[in-house]
Amino acid sequence: MTSALPAAPIPPAAPAPLASADAGASQARGATDVPLIEQTLGDFFDAMVQRQPDHEALVSAHQGLRYSYRELQTEANRLASALLGLGLLPGDRVGIWSHNNAQWLLMQLATAKVGLILVNINPAYRVAELDYALNKVACKVLVTMARFKTSDYLGMLRELGGERLPHLQTTVWIDEPGQGGEEPGMLRFSDLLAQGDPQDARVAATAGTLKATDPINIQFTSGTTGFPKGATLTHRNTLNNGFFIGEAMKLTPADRLCIPVPLYHCFGMVLGNLACLAHGATIVYPNDGFDALTVLQTVQAEKCTGLHGVPTMFIAELDHPRFAEFDLSSLRTGIMAGSPCPTEVMKRVVEQMNLREITIAYGMTETSPVSCQSGADTPLDRRVATVGTVQPHLEIKIVDPETGAVVALGVSGEFCTRGYSVMHGYWQDEAKTREAIDAGGWMHTGDLATMDGEGYVNIVGRIKDMVIRGGENIYPREIEEFLYRHPKVQDVQVVGVPDSKYGEELCAWIIAKPGQTVGEDEIRAFCKGQIAHYKVPRYIRFVSEFPMTVTGKIQKFKIRDAMKDQLGLQEERTA
Repeated sequence: MTSALPAAPIPPAAPAPLASADAGASQARGATDVPLIEQTLGDFFDAMVQRQPDHEALVSAHQGLRYSYRELQTEANRLASALLGLGLLPGDRVGIWSHNNAQWLLMQLATAKVGLILVNINPAYRVAELDYALNKVACKVLVTMARFKTSDYLGMLRELGGERLPHLQTTVWIDEPGQGGEEPGMLRFSDLLAQGDPQDARVAATAGTLKATDPINIQFTSGTTGFPKGATLTHRNTLNNGFFIGEAMKLTPADRLCIPVPLYHCFGMVLGNLACLAHGATIVYPNDGFDALTVLQTVQAEKCTGLHGVPTMFIAELDHPRFAEFDLSSLRTGIMAGSPCPTEVMKRVVEQMNLREITIAYGMTETSPVSCQSGADTPLDRRVATVGTVQPHLEIKIVDPETGAVVALGVSGEFCTRGYSVMHGYWQDEAKTREAIDAGGWMHTGDLATMDGEGYVNIVGRIKDMVIRGGENIYPREIEEFLYRHPKVQDVQVVGVPDSKYGEELCAWIIAKPGQTVGEDEIRAFCKGQIAHYKVPRYIRFVSEFPMTVTGKIQKFKIRDAMKDQLGLQEERTA
């Protein structure tokens, strides 16, 4: 491999689970009775195809596409062959910049089969973010949507041009059957696929050289230093996490999981795609981007048994004016994650959507992602008030952020985890990797949590000032760094403030340069097309100073409190 990454320490298999937290301390270990999968994703998938070749693997409702497990394997092998035909070698990076579609899943499988590293690029990214992401990991190939609503992806790529993307050799645009028009200098996805041979001997030969510990995926996490970091994940990381997530949901081949959450996040890619493939279940995409009505229509039409979403998605579905028209009686399970779940929303989901075995999951991209999850049979009060218990083969502990000592039960501290799920590292950034993963192999999440005597974990806050808006993790520093580029901005502080719809919204306090006048519209226009829409502050205020301590440290909590008072905002109760 050419990743130049330190391998994260993988501790020995954890001992048997603790019936309760260890001697009154906030630490626990997951069960180990079901062994870890030590195959590559490609080998594991091929074995599943052998078991049930004719079982339905994928339904992409908005594209009118259906694939059996055998058909999905054939097309994935064809695409893997075509990618090798472009001259790619194991370890090379291939970007995917797209909303949900069959091509995304084919890319996930095909790249894994021949050891290419799939780089997930958020469809909300704009020119500056795309430039950074593609160059950071030296993407050689990019597969992209052509356009989506008001976003012109090919236009943004042309704006960057070849000089600013020296590593990019091939751009492939996702076309649909019968779609006319050409894109000069770019390859149609259908033409790329046609160049492949599903019987290509190079695919199996390359697969034979791969290890389960090889990296296959890079996902960008907003960086506290203003630049996203490339969390690098392996076959072993993601395949096992997907498997044990599906176990908590009691998935079987009889299940059909509706996945309206984005595939570029671990939520869609691991909790969705891999949880299904690891259990021979059926993946169902209701649409390319989230739309509450198509979710309801697809659940009914496809008799889905599972449904994923962040709380805002479930709220949109429940509150849709046509909600009562749909038969959701087939639903049983699913996952709500991404933001704390309000109690009343969970009750409505259980009672009105029939999701009596819905689970709550907690994690972060750097841990593939889930560390804790409730089970299908966890009592409702625990599902609402906690994020469940430790996942199998993982260890968790809650420590004093200052001393590193494990805290007593019920005491707040930093949530740490270790085991197979801890990422390979941040792409070509050993210093940041070592800041996150200590010498003992523990991933320090930056989240504040408590644990009770039965091992249930509750996330109570964040050490850092990360904002979670509708399931999107946003580090204010990244937006501050961007806004500092504005010629009239002298200083800026960004905080999260409570919001009933998204959980949190961004607020920027800006000090203009002396003698300069700047308005909200000018700041928003500066952001447009350069940073993702969800990173553009909803509230912008111009101030002459920031609240500070006597030592000059800016007190962000005072900015937050002042905005709550000014706007009449209340914290959302989550338990």
